[in-house]
Amino acid sequence: MANVADDLISEKYGRAFDGLDANGNGALEWDDLQALIDRFPSVYNLSKDDRRVRSLQAIYQMQWLELLRHAGVESDRLNREQYITASRLTAIDTSRLNIVEGSAHAVFDCIDVDGDDEISKDEYARYLRDIWQVTDPDAMESFTQLDTDGDGTISRQEFIRAIREYYHSNDSHAAGSKLLGHV
Repeated sequence: MANVADDLISEKYGRAFDGLDANGNGALEWDDLQALIDRFPSVYNLSKDDRRVRSLQAIYQMQWLELLRHAGVESDRLNREQYITASRLTAIDTSRLNIVEGSAHAVFDCIDVDGDDEISKDEYARYLRDIWQVTDPDAMESFTQLDTDGDGTISRQEFIRAIREYYHSNDSHAAGSKLLGHV
């Protein structure tokens, strides 16, 4: 039987699955991840050839291959349960690549359009609304919680910590646990 902490982590992974399942068919396929990647250039006015977009493409391709490897499936699609299980394993298996850290840096580089090594409230709002399509009005509350030093921006270190907390923390009150809205 799963404990409460496991259920919280599964809930967060489930929320990510829901956001990634672009066509809403209850299965995750590469095309779903590609749809997420393709939103970045239009939302942040980046060329598809921009190194930041290419880096994002590469890390998500590696993540997809690691998810399939850890799911142990023969097909190139994952249902919600397979995705949650494979994501848990991929997040802790850094033998090939640290997916959590790598994807956090690649995403940060795209969000930080002006290159000042900080995410403004507007950049973060676009990330939630236009990339993840989060419509929960309380989701922007996470900006203040992620801005741990209270300077009005999210630094790279604060963002990386938030991603780590989202994928690893059993604490529902951790700022990163609320990255995509309240859990």
